[in-house]
Amino acid sequence: MLHAAPLPEFSGDQDFQQFLQKDLEYIRKIKGDVAQVQELVCTTLQLCNEEELMLVKQKLGISPAPLDQCHSKSFQVDACFSQIRDGLQAYHGHLALLLQLLPAHSGLVDALRLDVSNLSTNIQQQMEDLGLNTVTYPKAEGQGTPPSLSSDFDKQASGFIISANFKRFLEAAFRALRHLTLV
Repeated sequence: MLHAAPLPEFSGDQDFQQFLQKDLEYIRKIKGDVAQVQELVCTTLQLCNEEELMLVKQKLGISPAPLDQCHSKSFQVDACFSQIRDGLQAYHGHLALLLQLLPAHSGLVDALRLDVSNLSTNIQQQMEDLGLNTVTYPKAEGQGTPPSLSSDFDKQASGFIISANFKRFLEAAFRALRHLTLV
């Protein structure tokens, strides 16, 4: 549950509301594609259970992109949008690993990468159009940089973990943007 306060400066702005609706649709589409990729990783690589990969996740230092600014009691739209944009950029980079792991499905992964890039660009453009400050947060350890992978299993496990983290990130970003449509 988001603890964001209403944002009266944007509540009646039709352009802002249209931007939010467009981004919600984009996130829905991307989330569906990520679920497809996750299912392909499961069926192709036989990696389907994140709990079983917990030790590998810790060993590799794979952490999810943060969205704490979108759930903060001192919620600020520019900080939240910046974190969503930064997270999308990080996952865009991580999708290169999934492209290597699923060469037979490169069309799907490439389309997903393009959609992620477009959504990130849309958010950046909207922030500029609204005159919002763009904030770049320091990367947490293991976030934003691909892990160093020494074995095929590490690569495969990383692919599954990254897709699971990305799916959760998109769900949280969706909730944050949907909340803004309600204020």
